[in-house]
Amino acid sequence: MIHQRTFTLSTKGHGDMHRIDDALQEILAESDIRTGTVHAFNVGSTGAIVMIELEPGLIEDLPAILNKLIPPSRHYGHEQAWHDGNAHSHLQATLLGPDITVPVREGSLALGTWQQIVHVECDVRPRQREIVVTVTGE
Repeated sequence: MIHQRTFTLSTKGHGDMHRIDDALQEILAESDIRTGTVHAFNVGSTGAIVMIELEPGLIEDLPAILNKLIPPSRHYGHEQAWHDGNAHSHLQATLLGPDITVPVREGSLALGTWQQIVHVECDVRPRQREIVVTVTGE
């Protein structure tokens, strides 16, 4: 069986994080699937979905380390073409990835105690994000 639904969230710009595992669990419950997988996909090239312990230190650390690895700059090729100041946003989102897949066990997401599923906004501007969730299993 396959069940699919989308939901949206509003972000405040670069580094904004939203916990989404509760929304995924709700969609999983709608599906009546007991064993399988949940796949969540961010529609757009400057947002990402990750698994992390969503605590204050890491909320601060993740955007900081992304900016050290791929700093905001006007020297990227994307900036030469578009001049929109978000080349690093595209690159950071590419590094993190647009999606995640989680096993379903006995009708629940098979997450550890310190694992939360989080949407990370990499763009420099607020965005309205669409997340497509697909539940597959039996």
